[in-house]
Amino acid sequence: MLSRSDYLHHWRLDPRVLFLNHGSFGACPRPVLARQAALRERMEANPVDFFVRELPGMLDRARAALARFVGAPAEDLVFVSNATGGVNTVLRSLSFREGDELLTTAHEYNACRNALDAAAARSGASVVVAALPFPLRSADEILEAILSRVTPRTRLALVDHVTSPTALIVPVERIVAELEARGVAALIDGAHPPGMLPLDLASLGASFYTGNCHKWLCAPKGAGFLYVRPDRQDAIRPLAISHGANSPRSDRSRFQLEFEWTGTRDPSAALCVPAAIEFMGDLLPGGWDELRARNHALACEGRRILAEALAVAPPCPEGLLGSMAALPLPLDAGGACAADAPGDDPLEVALRRDHGIIVPVIRWADPPLRLLRVSAQIYNHADEYRELGRAARELLGRERGGGA
Repeated sequence: MLSRSDYLHHWRLDPRVLFLNHGSFGACPRPVLARQAALRERMEANPVDFFVRELPGMLDRARAALARFVGAPAEDLVFVSNATGGVNTVLRSLSFREGDELLTTAHEYNACRNALDAAAARSGASVVVAALPFPLRSADEILEAILSRVTPRTRLALVDHVTSPTALIVPVERIVAELEARGVAALIDGAHPPGMLPLDLASLGASFYTGNCHKWLCAPKGAGFLYVRPDRQDAIRPLAISHGANSPRSDRSRFQLEFEWTGTRDPSAALCVPAAIEFMGDLLPGGWDELRARNHALACEGRRILAEALAVAPPCPEGLLGSMAALPLPLDAGGACAADAPGDDPLEVALRRDHGIIVPVIRWADPPLRLLRVSAQIYNHADEYRELGRAARELLGRERGGGA
């Protein structure tokens, strides 16, 4: 009989499925969702009082809790909906010229790569892509690949802290130090690290860092943040210009005033960030340190189980993994890589339809790979990866044999 985690009951996940894809959209625990429901009730009971009188102080408290968690002064953080919004905010705020180079990697998240392409198209700048090796042996290969593409024309580098398709931890501390020393603004896409990795954004020194709270921190969807180093804040404005642009208040920076109010929206996700930090941190005696270590160990165990079941070699050292892992799969399976949209891969469809296993199969173009990416959250169990290994081995065998 398949064993399940003792912590699964804290989530509303369908018990009939094996959810091994926390990395895509996260999953919010029941107590945090209850807190969000209570906040929404409070908001709708007296919207004027809530938005005009209560919300500013509530946002300040939520931002302070998040700032402590990610190691940054609260005045240097603002809430945004998600990391993609944070990347767009920075790229829309900055000015580039023809001849400027905007650097990124071939592993950059597609949505943020699109934002970078759009920024280059508006200004006449060009996008330079560093081809990170994968598989790889060490973090040095990542560092060397990125720095080798820096030139005197490089103005900004958009770099994932944890890559989405390949699940690699990028050595951003070393990369940021090198980039900023060369006058290149580092924009770090931290979609995954909050809750997966310990963060100290003030010490990191990046010009910009944006992250999600709905993934590994397990806050509700719609909670993200943007950190801007103090010397860069004057240039950064929200995507929606609103009342903060001419507010007479003098108790906080223009940076804070503009992002605090960008129009009427549901702020409950951001206000639940402290509850998510507290709940997840209380699940284990060792708090967040133990939770991160547990999830890392489970991701490594899950990868070992799958690598053995599928007879593939792990593509990177365990030290480059957080709470996710990606394994390369065969490319010669009946045209399976010809899918036109995410989620169309036959293996992913069959795992979901026939086995109730939710896991992404990612087509990767540079180098050509087909990746099975698994996540490990406290509600997962090692037996779930064994079941995935059995099912994937069977389905891949059918593909190779030309079966349905």
